[in-house]
Amino acid sequence: MKKQNRFINIIIISNILLSPSIFAASAPKQAICAIPIVHDKLIVKGGNPLRGTIKITGAKNSALPLMAASLLTDDTLTLESVPNIEDVRQLSSMLKSMGANIDFADGRMQISTKSLNDTTTPQKTASKLRASILTLGPLIAKHGKAKVAFPGGCMIGERPIDQHVKALEALGAHIEVDDEYVNAYAPNGLKGTDYIFDVITVGGTQNLLMAAVLAQGRTRLINAAMEPEITDLANCLVKMGAKISGINTSVLIIDGVEKLHGATHSVLPDRIETGTYAIAAAITGGELTLTNTSIDLLPTFIQSLERAGVKITKTADGFTVTAPNSIKNSDITTAPYPGFPTDLQPQYMALMALSNGESHVEETIFENRFMQVPELSRMGANITVTGRVADIHGVKELHGADVGATDLRAAASLLLEALAAKGETTINRIYYIDRGYDDIVNKLVSVGADIKRL
Repeated sequence: MKKQNRFINIIIISNILLSPSIFAASAPKQAICAIPIVHDKLIVKGGNPLRGTIKITGAKNSALPLMAASLLTDDTLTLESVPNIEDVRQLSSMLKSMGANIDFADGRMQISTKSLNDTTTPQKTASKLRASILTLGPLIAKHGKAKVAFPGGCMIGERPIDQHVKALEALGAHIEVDDEYVNAYAPNGLKGTDYIFDVITVGGTQNLLMAAVLAQGRTRLINAAMEPEITDLANCLVKMGAKISGINTSVLIIDGVEKLHGATHSVLPDRIETGTYAIAAAITGGELTLTNTSIDLLPTFIQSLERAGVKITKTADGFTVTAPNSIKNSDITTAPYPGFPTDLQPQYMALMALSNGESHVEETIFENRFMQVPELSRMGANITVTGRVADIHGVKELHGADVGATDLRAAASLLLEALAAKGETTINRIYYIDRGYDDIVNKLVSVGADIKRL
């Protein structure tokens, strides 16, 4: 692999103003990915306490790697509880363009890659999807080669793919990187090894896990990420015939097998969707029962909500969230699982904007994940940012405004704040929220929200 290309950072060009600091932090080699301008917007009239029941769908961050795992077998992989979101549709389109057959209806997806005729991912689709990089490991393991276009996704900071590349090279893959593609070859197959990740990486762990199941011999992944979505992937791979031990720990041991077979697997409930709706209940002064989920998926987040005065009551298939009379200020610091999820930081910030004191949010995962702050401030939030720490001075009320989403989770934070604000809020660039939330408008309307999509 060319040394000067080892650190690849993804910069997203969209219909938003990019901060100069984002470019200053970037390495010389960048993939410029275009997201189409979409004019859909939400009109939200706030002030309604949300009350009722919301069923949580399958996890976006689990469904996407599971779909990539279909590349490891000629048999059909059946996935249940698959969310009908934009990222799933984009990855489906990409796999189909490579020759896969996919049937998807009512949350049930059947994928067969037996007729796969291309190991090159189309650049147009990959540029809209971070998860496209997860095809790299399975393609090399099963077909001995891959040409994967640089992935896209939300512009929340540097998201290098060097961890994926270095790990696959340790298994014996030969990889060259140019300005547009990652070109990988392993004509004699991959070979198991002990590999220590430099940093905890969810995507890197998923990619290497999928590659190692068909490698020759034993692979040990040390300092592996432990997110529930990785456990979900490992459990599915075991159903397909993989030999994996150490599941739920930071050391995964994989004994390679010659081939995998088909299986049926239900996608893990979406913990980020769960957390978002939990905050929706708290921020509007309401009460929501969330089903098809578990508090065990969000240990640190649940503790943070309880410190803020929110009441959590466990139920048979989920839990009930009851808002407090007054939201208490509560500090958080994002961290890899089981720490506070970075994907819930913007939403929690929206909640703290209405707290009865001053709270602090420290972001340790992505350096540009405070892009929601200017938009939240338009609605009356009092937030100042210094480096990776945001100081939030709670206010008594928020007001409607015209705001625009900058990424998936920032979009969710704007929607939450709009639900709590007095008056009408217009949220532009709803493309982002479509990427990760299945039918969010109808779900919120069903529990009392006043939302219209234009």
